[in-house]
Amino acid sequence: MPRQCDSSSEASPAPPSAQPGGGGSSGLLDASPGPVLPRALDTLVGAHETAWADPSARHAAGRRSRALLDRAREFPAQGLGVRPDEVTFHASGDRAARSAMALLSRGRRRRPGPVVASAVEHSALLRWLRAGEVPPSLVAVSPTGAVDLAAWRDAIGAQTPFAALQSANREVGTRQPPAAARAATREHGVPLLVDARAGLGRDAVPTDFDVLVGDATSWGGPRLGVLVVRTGTRVSPHHPPSPHEGGYALDPVDVPTALAAAEAWQQTAAQQQDEGSDARALVDRIRAAAVAIDEVDVVGDPQDRLPHVCTFSVLYVDGETIVDELARRGPAVASGSACTADTLEPSHVLAAMGALTQGNVRVTLPLRAVAPDRADAVERLCGQLDEVVRECRARLLAGH
Repeated sequence: MPRQCDSSSEASPAPPSAQPGGGGSSGLLDASPGPVLPRALDTLVGAHETAWADPSARHAAGRRSRALLDRAREFPAQGLGVRPDEVTFHASGDRAARSAMALLSRGRRRRPGPVVASAVEHSALLRWLRAGEVPPSLVAVSPTGAVDLAAWRDAIGAQTPFAALQSANREVGTRQPPAAARAATREHGVPLLVDARAGLGRDAVPTDFDVLVGDATSWGGPRLGVLVVRTGTRVSPHHPPSPHEGGYALDPVDVPTALAAAEAWQQTAAQQQDEGSDARALVDRIRAAAVAIDEVDVVGDPQDRLPHVCTFSVLYVDGETIVDELARRGPAVASGSACTADTLEPSHVLAAMGALTQGNVRVTLPLRAVAPDRADAVERLCGQLDEVVRECRARLLAGH
């Protein structure tokens, strides 16, 4: 594994380098998630030789795994401005989010009111909240997808157990105002859970939170959830007790995966400013090409947004038809909700915004390090989009 994640020479094999852009990334404009960064992939492979043991074991191999796991924890902790002991790892971003809500719900059970969340939170988070005894209080958003702060303040009260707000929306890219949202929650002593899975590693690091959830796939790492609980936040570990991550995780941590995620964090953090500027310029190109087509609306905030996400809605044709036609020509994009794409359900995010919920096309740019041809892919998309939309509309009309 690369030396950045380990101070001992015996834990630093040097596996052969992977080639950037491998794994079939050509034309990829749907990085949700994207390919793992090459050096992180090297770390993942190499770490299986040195960090294979159970980190809770007392023998030498177990102690080595534990030391490496704690070392891996330091990198996202430093980037997030928190202590390493405030960071726990989980099997996935979804698992980290569910653990966060369960920990807060138990720790705040003396406050029996509804959890407050925006209407555009991740669908898995909303399903978990709706499955509870008290339905959540969902706060409306603007046509661009930003939470209504006046309504947010009105929804927070003395009986609110906790509030949840994404840092930015993974489907339309609109950023949320966590500083103002947290100011409102703090007035009532209510902890704020910030879901940062959409932009962590790709956008400015959130600072206004009591609990934060991230996913290493957003910064070019393997599937690994990250949960931050600031010291002093009232939470209660899983019950029955779990032996993993201080009782905060239900599953054991795969140490090589954690090391690979730490390596990816370093690589992405070092390039974030340049990467973000380049991605924003490419998304601006896509937005301009889409808005130039008749009866096509680009959704989300045009300025206060993630640099790598763009969604547009095409009237008179379904999004899957456009996605399939583009895929036949090369560019790989997505349709439907970013968090329910496998079900092809109408997007609850677009519905909450009052936008068209059919005919949606979503672009999530991969990191340049894994998709060095992404600028060419964007140009192909922009050059073909008008013709594809016209052909798909004509096909639909001919079918009638």
